Amino acid sequence: MLQTARHSRFRPLAAAFLGATLLAGPAFAREAGFAQAEWAQDYSSPTTMQVHRSSTPILSPDTIAATEAMVEKYRAIVSRGGWQAVTGAAGLRVGSRGPAVAAVRQRLIVTGDLDATAGGAGVYDSYVAAGVKRFQARHGLSQTGQMSPATQAAMNVPADVRLRQLETNVIRLRSYSGDLGRRFVITNIPAALVQTVENGQVVTLHAAGVGKIDRQSPIMNAKAVEINFNPTWTVPASIVRKDLIPKMQKDPNYLTDNKIRILSGGQEISPRSVNWNSDEGTRYTYRQDSGADFNSMGVVRINIPNPHGVFMHDTNSRGVFGDDFRFISSGCVRVQNVREYITWLLKDTPGWDRAHVEQAVESGQRIDARLTQPVPVYWTYITAWATPDGTVQFRDDIYKRDGVNVPSTIEAPTPVASAASTQPEVFEPGDEEN
Repeated sequence: MLQTARHSRFRPLAAAFLGATLLAGPAFAREAGFAQAEWAQDYSSPTTMQVHRSSTPILSPDTIAATEAMVEKYRAIVSRGGWQAVTGAAGLRVGSRGPAVAAVRQRLIVTGDLDATAGGAGVYDSYVAAGVKRFQARHGLSQTGQMSPATQAAMNVPADVRLRQLETNVIRLRSYSGDLGRRFVITNIPAALVQTVENGQVVTLHAAGVGKIDRQSPIMNAKAVEINFNPTWTVPASIVRKDLIPKMQKDPNYLTDNKIRILSGGQEISPRSVNWNSDEGTRYTYRQDSGADFNSMGVVRINIPNPHGVFMHDTNSRGVFGDDFRFISSGCVRVQNVREYITWLLKDTPGWDRAHVEQAVESGQRIDARLTQPVPVYWTYITAWATPDGTVQFRDDIYKRDGVNVPSTIEAPTPVASAASTQPEVFEPGDEEN
């Protein structure tokens, strides 16, 4: 994991998440009665150069039109020779000098992240820092204003590759050009974010934890039908084999420490009675008690019936939402600010306002709330798109589905979040088949 991502969880979550998504306006959340957090821009630059959160959903006619226009803009950039690679820039910050600063400045100018007339050519001044923040915001990187290996890698993705990425994603966006519903949810897997949409406007925005590279979240259409408060979690057979048994071989107290019970024929048995060095452990059912502090689903599970066996849920490891690299699950989607999310889902279900949601969570009791009107949920794979204000967003082709060999801008030795190195390991709800 790169240094910027490794330490991002120690920065305020709001600042990190603003840079990673920038897609939903707080005004819309306030008008809808939701407590969407406010995030202030923390640098000085002309308003025209800042990336503003858009109220336009990723799946919308306006996004399609804006992305089509961006394809033409990038064709023009490619026809002019694209941009030059930036080298030796990692670590540059305000006050730095040297030839690498000029290279960064020129790179930012080509894509409109920096006004060509702003500041001097040889120094990394506040204008360059603002341009780098804008660039980082458009690529899902934490807005530090400093050059990092991840930022340099993103700058060095060739212009023709970015063009082909845009062309590929225009086709994907067009496939969602039908009637998606008055109210619906978008999970954009490469961006690791969730949008709630109502009447064509983004209402709430949530950072997400999505499937690891080797346990991918599926692209699918489903519907949210039920909210489970304070759920228990039955460990899928695949995770029993891949994770639970190896952990018990290393630490005989793991199940007890994580309040996971072993059930045989409905009766609880002791972990000490199982031979963990054989296949005996695969014969039992494993169920984790409900509990916000230790249950892998946190306090809420959102049921979205589908053939992949995945769902959306809270988590007891919320620190990951501050990371740039949030590909950390076994296929399910963790949702930041989940109480706000489920309040929106239950908006049209009588008796389930925010106060009742809070009461259900705080009760600690297993409670189910069936949605009066199921809400469409679209799990998508969009790595490049534009907003009507002319801003283009790119994300890593984390599952390598673009077919254009987009280089990864975030290096990680294993497909897990940076938080995993310092937080206690927990099982992640996931796909039975994965």
